[in-house]
Amino acid sequence: MFPETPWLVTFITAGDPKPELTLDFMLALEKYSDVIELGIPFSDPMADGPTIQKADYRALKAGTKVSDVFSTVRQFREHSDKPVVLMTYYNPVYVRGVDNFVKAAKDAGVSGMIVVDLPIEESDDYIAACEKYDVDTVFLAAPNTPDDRLRVIDEASSAFVYLISLYGTTGAREKIPDLAFQLLRRAKRVCTKPVCVGFGISRREHVEELVKAGADGVVVGSAIVKIIEEYGGDAVDKLEEKTRELKGGCRV
Repeated sequence: MFPETPWLVTFITAGDPKPELTLDFMLALEKYSDVIELGIPFSDPMADGPTIQKADYRALKAGTKVSDVFSTVRQFREHSDKPVVLMTYYNPVYVRGVDNFVKAAKDAGVSGMIVVDLPIEESDDYIAACEKYDVDTVFLAAPNTPDDRLRVIDEASSAFVYLISLYGTTGAREKIPDLAFQLLRRAKRVCTKPVCVGFGISRREHVEELVKAGADGVVVGSAIVKIIEEYGGDAVDKLEEKTRELKGGCRV
């Protein structure tokens, strides 16, 4: 289901600013994105910086529920077969029950999942459910992740390994830190799965630099979410324009 690399992976928060707009935003992103990462809004998004935190707040204030997210993916599947990777924290998964949650995600048309705060050591039940329902898994690695742990993460990730480019939370940055390239070089030596770099990527030149350095994909979130924050329901054309610009960086 996942296309040939390099991938442009774009992230938005489902339900931001209103649940009924998310499908339109996904269809705008779909034109130039290879994978769409769809975030389930959460009250304590500890890995995310101010831009995505505010998006989560807007989505929750609008009444967005997990069932709304599944419904939106189901609607998206009427228009596109592009991979959709669901991003969530563990609490919504635990509350619904791991098996029930993963099955519901699969039934909706979700391709893969990222559970940001689920440690690899505690993920056996989750991985088993994903294998049972044929939902791909994505685990994260940080700049200080040692090679032996990187191998475990690679083995547990069936879609790709998500490399965090820096220490800290998500958010657009002016420059990709050297840490990102150091981690990327190590990951390309250690990992057998595709590796995608995220956190801090916001420009075409960032995408070009990382793809030239060997990244199989890049993940852009805050720069996309910022457009929704600024333009609200009128963001569709701006989202398409931004993703077209970013996708150009994959063609190096």
